[in-house]
Amino acid sequence: MINKIVKSTAEAVADIFDGAVVLISGFGEAGSPIELIHALIDHGAKDLTVVSNNTGSGHVGLAALIENKQVKKMICSFPRTANSTVFPDLYYKNEIELELVPQGTLAERIRAGGAGIPAFFTPSSVNTPLAEGKESRVIEGKTYVMEYAIKADFSLVKCNVADRYGNLTYNKTARNFGPIMCTAAKTTIVQTKKIVEPGEIDPEIVVTPGIFVTKVVEVTNPEAESKLVAEDRRYPCQ
Repeated sequence: MINKIVKSTAEAVADIFDGAVVLISGFGEAGSPIELIHALIDHGAKDLTVVSNNTGSGHVGLAALIENKQVKKMICSFPRTANSTVFPDLYYKNEIELELVPQGTLAERIRAGGAGIPAFFTPSSVNTPLAEGKESRVIEGKTYVMEYAIKADFSLVKCNVADRYGNLTYNKTARNFGPIMCTAAKTTIVQTKKIVEPGEIDPEIVVTPGIFVTKVVEVTNPEAESKLVAEDRRYPCQ
């Protein structure tokens, strides 16, 4: 019997090793797997390369993982946002690496990794510092820059509903990065607000098929990142 459900977030992240490449979904708190990230902090894996849309907010979630000095390099589109202070501080001190990627290019690099496409050409970043050192090509009279696919050891993803097979549906903007991150990692770890019996999810609305999912853990009352930031909460608690 296929059953991908694990009992706790600690069990879900237990196999993440030092130096791993980890995709972390987000694009707002609908897709930010706060509980899985906090479990990863407790687990203690370090020297991680993290791929995410941004670098987190306040002192919780991804920002807390970075603040705890477990991240060696960030690959992201928005390293600094209104509530992001941890990453900029460490970056200016040369204590963390950054690979800046335009958001559409980041999404396509991850999608390509999951689709088995090793590289592609895009007009984004042409004639900018982001194109330096990269192969370019003129196609039909227009210049394009070659970008390599992103593949990872693990992905941490937040969904809305799952079954024990690992079939997933998402809440709003969680679909922006969650589904492609599931396909681009060797091991996909998902936190879900609700687990239902097989067959209760209409096959026509399944976004991520279970074949792409390794572990599922139920978090029925996930923390809202915006609320934690507004309350100036920190993880680990101080």
